[in-house]
Amino acid sequence: MEQKNQQQPSAAFVAAAWVALITGITAFLIGLYNVEMALNEKGYYFTVLMFGLFAAISVQKSVRDQLEGIPVTNIYYGLSWFSTLLSIVLLTVGLWNASITKSEKGFYAMSYTLSLFAAIAVQKNTRDARQKQDDSTRSE
Repeated sequence: MEQKNQQQPSAAFVAAAWVALITGITAFLIGLYNVEMALNEKGYYFTVLMFGLFAAISVQKSVRDQLEGIPVTNIYYGLSWFSTLLSIVLLTVGLWNASITKSEKGFYAMSYTLSLFAAIAVQKNTRDARQKQDDSTRSE
C-alpha cells in the first residue's frame, strides 16, 4: 500500500465546515418552525432534509472509498448517488408546489444546499483527521 502525504484539515476549515452545517440545518429548522403550513408538510421537509444529509454523506464516503481502493459495491455506489439526487428532486417538487412565497422557497433551497455541502465537508474532515491519526499511530 503506498503512503500518501495527506495533510490534516486545518482547524479553520474544520470550524468553517461545522459552522456551515449547523447554520444550514438550524436555519432550515427555524424556517420550518415559523412557516404556516400543515404539520405533515413540515414533516415532509424535515424528512427530506435528513434523507439528503445521509445520502450526501454516503456519496462522499463511497467516492472516497473507491479513490482509496476500498471495495464499494456498484449497487451501493449507485444507490447513494440516486438517493442524493432523489432528495434534491423531492425538495424541488415540494417547494415548487408549496403555497409559500418565492423568497421562502429560495430560503429553503439555499439552507438545504448549504446543509448538504457542509455535511460532505464535515465528513471529509472527520475522515481525513482520523486517517492522519491512524497514520501517525502506525508510524510510532
